[in-house]
Amino acid sequence: MNKPCVFFGELLLRLGAPGHELLTQSPRLDVHYGGAEANVATGLAHLGHSCRMASFVPANALGRSAKATLRGRGVDCSAVVERPGRMGLYFLETGAGPRASAIIYDRERSAFAMAGPADIDWPKLLDGARLLHLSGITCALGAESSAMVLEGARVARSLGVTVSFDVNYRASLWERWGGDSATIIGTMMDASDVLFANHVDFSLVSGQKFNPNDDPDDRAAAMAFERWPNLKLIASTIRNIASAEHHRLAGQVYARDAAHRTDALELTGIVDRIGAGDAFATGVLHAFLKQNSLKVMAETGIALAALKHTLPGDASLFSQADIDAFVAGTRDVRR
Repeated sequence: MNKPCVFFGELLLRLGAPGHELLTQSPRLDVHYGGAEANVATGLAHLGHSCRMASFVPANALGRSAKATLRGRGVDCSAVVERPGRMGLYFLETGAGPRASAIIYDRERSAFAMAGPADIDWPKLLDGARLLHLSGITCALGAESSAMVLEGARVARSLGVTVSFDVNYRASLWERWGGDSATIIGTMMDASDVLFANHVDFSLVSGQKFNPNDDPDDRAAAMAFERWPNLKLIASTIRNIASAEHHRLAGQVYARDAAHRTDALELTGIVDRIGAGDAFATGVLHAFLKQNSLKVMAETGIALAALKHTLPGDASLFSQADIDAFVAGTRDVRR
């Protein structure tokens, strides 16, 4: 685990309405730091992996606080660069019962969004790295951000560094600048070794429709492995929502010659579902890096995703002992 895993993406300040209030209801907001790639870096650092974050933050108190928070969680922030611009924000309104949660992004002209390919030295950043984890959210920010992600994946492949990519499709971000999401995400799928995507993502890229009543993820995975020869692993969650506080969640991992799908978990009394997909990716990558079986990858991923629903904030802060207790079915107080 000494070789570092590298993560590239925007660090965000999350401003959330307290409890289940509307954003305009309260004079105060709860503050958390996050970001899709930073969430995975945090989760893997808590599981003992060497993790290095690369990003751009504003040269002010908010940027420094974001770095300090990530450092405090065990992530190397030496490649998080301060530069002109503002802090990227998102506002969260947590739903209840039949009312769904809602997110408003405020990321225009952030320090990260204003950076470009000339601002990052990928060969230096990836020297000696074990894995590079990227997200489609970064691609969705604009042409310059997409170019940085695509170049990072290209350099990683040339250096033999494993590329992990989570599609994380965000329609509102792509539509803002009219980005060609199908082409850019398809290019990233071709460059990836480990891919976090489901049949909806593959339909977006390929134009192929998958019958929801006919194992769509199985068929999509078979198509993806045939179309993109670099892919080694595809993983995703299956979520059914009964209410804001009651979800059913399963996880699945596909290799070219095998697959494993977990049983669905009943998640009730949900505290915070934001970042659960990142927690799932954390668990899958943790087991993948330890060369565990597909079964262990899927079950570790779903364990961390389930645990994340109990924790306020964006990132998984759980240890291997927490995963083991969850898998063992321990629900009483651990003394």
